[in-house]
Amino acid sequence: MKSEDAKIDLRIDPELVTEILTRFLREEIRRAGFQHAVVGVSGGIDSSVVVYLAARSLGPENVLALTMPYKTSSEATRSDSRSVIESLGVQHRDVPIAEQIDDYFARFPDASRMRLANKCARERMTVLYDQSAAFEGLVLGTSNKSELLLGYGTQYGDMASAINPIGDLYKTQLYQLAAYLGVPEAIRAKTPTGDLWVGQTDEDELGFTYAEVDRLLALMVDRRWRRPELIATGFAAELVDRVATLVRRNHYKRRMPVIAKLSFRTMDRDFRYARDWGT
Repeated sequence: MKSEDAKIDLRIDPELVTEILTRFLREEIRRAGFQHAVVGVSGGIDSSVVVYLAARSLGPENVLALTMPYKTSSEATRSDSRSVIESLGVQHRDVPIAEQIDDYFARFPDASRMRLANKCARERMTVLYDQSAAFEGLVLGTSNKSELLLGYGTQYGDMASAINPIGDLYKTQLYQLAAYLGVPEAIRAKTPTGDLWVGQTDEDELGFTYAEVDRLLALMVDRRWRRPELIATGFAAELVDRVATLVRRNHYKRRMPVIAKLSFRTMDRDFRYARDWGT
């Protein structure tokens, strides 16, 4: 067991983080030639933090918040989304997705609820990108570090974005930032859920709490501790193995598609300029 384990601390300096992230948003959006941002708002902690950061960075008039309810979306999701939008004064459009989703699944009545959830996520992505063209803004990502590492999201759905301001913050760290930014307490207090179906919660679906897995991920990923060291620290071997498998298995979601190599310079391994190359 490593002696510094007792010092594992996921606390952040929310004032400093806010300064860094608002500058990041402003610079990256303008570097790409834009002045506006588009965010899908779900009433959860992640999208709420992103909208608050975007409004601070760009001004509320330059932020478009989109609500895209499905027929099973809860009233809490709707009311919490409204509270964020109204408190900030950002621009808003409501684009329900039930009609196109139900038309599609009328052809596949035996589809699982996971297929439905993924289809909803990808439908929302297409709405976001279409509205970003109309609003002349960039789509902001709302996936946090915990979700990205665990693969807890839909590829080309809620994981799709132009830039992501919160992707290096663990879920538990987002609560600290949300409190500093003034995100409504009702949003900070509710159980994390993607509202994928009635009664769904993140932690029930994952099988562990964010508080537990964030500490494990910080040691496993950020500090590169090995399996014996993690188990010696007190984590159950089953949890360590399951989380390590999720991180490995879902790596494809975090990378561009693998390209078969035929030339001297292939996009995914040789032609790897920084994103702001040439600007």
